Amino acid sequence: MSKVEKLLSKMRANPLDWDIEDLKTLAKRFGMDWRQPGTSHVTFSAVGLAPVTVPAHKPLKPIYVRRFLALIDAVEVRDEKQN
Repeated sequence: MSKVEKLLSKMRANPLDWDIEDLKTLAKRFGMDWRQPGTSHVTFSAVGLAPVTVPAHKPLKPIYVRRFLALIDAVEVRDEKQN
């Protein structure tokens, strides 16, 4: 199991106490774009899917972590359909 897979597994098991850098790491691994245009929010996006905006405050609220995980799930499903 790679470092990214371990991080994703831990995040799914416990959506508390994560920071925005963890989400950026996962976004990069799954080929998602993110932008933070000088604000306190980061928007994660993937082609063909609705973007998810997350406040960059520490720690992240679990609802935002769950929404981000749902976006990752949607990216995985989309990629499986394309292959």
